[in-house]
Amino acid sequence: METIAPLWLWLTFTGIVLASLFVDFVVLKKQGAQDIGVKEALNWSLIWIALSFVFNGLLWWAIKDETGSSALANTKSLEFLTGYLIEKSLAVDNIFVFLMIFTYFAVPKAYQKRVLMIGIIGAIVLRTVMILVGGWLLSEFHWVLYVFGAFLVLTGIKMWWAAGKEPDLNNNPALKLLRRWMPISQHYDGERFWTRENGVKIATPLLMVISMIALTDVIFAVDSIPAIFAITSDPFIVLTSNVFAILGLRAMYFLLAAIADRFHLLNYGLAVVLIFIGVKMCLIDVYKIPVVASLGVVIAILAVTMVLSLRTSAKKVSA
Repeated sequence: METIAPLWLWLTFTGIVLASLFVDFVVLKKQGAQDIGVKEALNWSLIWIALSFVFNGLLWWAIKDETGSSALANTKSLEFLTGYLIEKSLAVDNIFVFLMIFTYFAVPKAYQKRVLMIGIIGAIVLRTVMILVGGWLLSEFHWVLYVFGAFLVLTGIKMWWAAGKEPDLNNNPALKLLRRWMPISQHYDGERFWTRENGVKIATPLLMVISMIALTDVIFAVDSIPAIFAITSDPFIVLTSNVFAILGLRAMYFLLAAIADRFHLLNYGLAVVLIFIGVKMCLIDVYKIPVVASLGVVIAILAVTMVLSLRTSAKKVSA
């Protein structure tokens, strides 16, 4: 797996991620078990987005300095931006599933922050492993691109079909297995995952929640990793665009949780994005769609979906 990024940029990226997680944990600990308001969530979301754009600027400068080519630096920066936008969009769908899980288990908002942080760390580790494996597969077996592409098209069709329908957690096989495997308390015990009832150590509902979040991380990693490989095969850009999209997940969750009903058509847009990326991947040996065109299509699809969501929401309110 070859990458154009120099070693110092890898080290810089690692330092930024560790520092960001440290700051997030410090803020989380300082806040304690309390709810996060929309204003605070919006501010933190903007900070994470700004940090991603700053890093993209650093990526451009590093490649320009390393190769002396502004054109190559522009291409790689556009690849990062396109990958970041796709992964950020798919993270929105991830958030809606988180919201459904929290609602199903009636998790108090004050306890949701810790679960989200653990989920974010798990997602970063899992995606790093999957990206390295995926990059190796693509470098060794070119035909895997067509498998990834077909998988994305099928996933997009499935997402379109499932859009607007409430997932049935009661019939979720993983949840049924967890309930058979361990006794579960009927009540929360603060932010603890284990508690004691009648002298017996048993799991709290919060452990069930983190287990479902982990399962969600796996499912969405399988969906999103092939999507970014359709944009670039550079493992550095694949990894960094993924991780930066995930870093602000906690703040974005609390922001979108407050306005989720306004973007009820977003899943349809995400489904179209996945189908487009899948088709792009399948056509890569016939016609390689330019990165700028891919970015424009993704932005247009998401913009149209969000505008239609807001308009239909406004009509429902006025009615």
